Amino acid sequence: MPKSLKGALAVLATPMKPDQSIDEEGLRKNIQWVIREGIHGIITTGSTGEYVSLTESERKRVTEIAAEEVGGRVPLCIGAGAETTRDAIIYTRLAKQVGADAVMIAPSYYCRPNPEETYHHYKQISDAVDLPIMIYNNPFTTKVDLSVDTILRLSEITNVRYIKESSGDVRRIGMLVLLGKGKIVPFAGFDDLLLESYFMGAEGGVIVAGNICPRMCAQLFELAVVTKDYEKARALYYKMLPLLNLIEGPMGKIVQIAKKGAEMVGQAGGPSRSPRLPLSTEEENLLRKILGEMGLI
Repeated sequence: MPKSLKGALAVLATPMKPDQSIDEEGLRKNIQWVIREGIHGIITTGSTGEYVSLTESERKRVTEIAAEEVGGRVPLCIGAGAETTRDAIIYTRLAKQVGADAVMIAPSYYCRPNPEETYHHYKQISDAVDLPIMIYNNPFTTKVDLSVDTILRLSEITNVRYIKESSGDVRRIGMLVLLGKGKIVPFAGFDDLLLESYFMGAEGGVIVAGNICPRMCAQLFELAVVTKDYEKARALYYKMLPLLNLIEGPMGKIVQIAKKGAEMVGQAGGPSRSPRLPLSTEEENLLRKILGEMGLI
């Protein structure tokens, strides 16, 4: 039986060598580290993992490595998003084969599907592979914004269990909790709305900062949701906010921040796939300053 997803999930970057090939040993090292740091679950080949920039064989290899290294110790969710339903089914079958606990799938990101097409996209994937699905609503990237009504309709599909809500409207999480009646479990999709999302009923977060400070990410969830120590949760959140704001801010370099931040705390990062450019000296210095103030370096 697949493990349920709950808590702070690190959405991992895909570390790369200087020639932009995948750093397999670095990926293994990073997975072992975030688990030791107490992260509640792992997601690979999401947006932070540059899934749209990887070949099919590369995505297959990252998925295999993740399954090997996680080894069932924490829940593993595989990003299975693709432009076509056919390809999304291929990646979902692969996730099933390696023993993943769920897949995360955004709507098709180029053809701009309407709600009916989106419904059939997820329905066909669910019918083809018996594996829990996390919908990924990220209108800033896909240009498709799934309304609360659309998400509630999708929740009627057999395997649709979770949603990563990245619209930036934290009120939607409350509406999904209220109207979803447990059929769809919301996860925070914005790093700098984690605490607000937890307070509105999110049962976890899909967190880019998990590449850099996984222990803090896990502690924040535990304080806010498990022990409900709101004073300590708020204090920790304020300590993390400069990093979370940087990740989600106007710089628009989420992948580069995740990788460089990982490097700064001693983990594997490397370059991002072209045409993504590295952080400027000024941006890198700002990141280093923030991590220093957080006590991470």
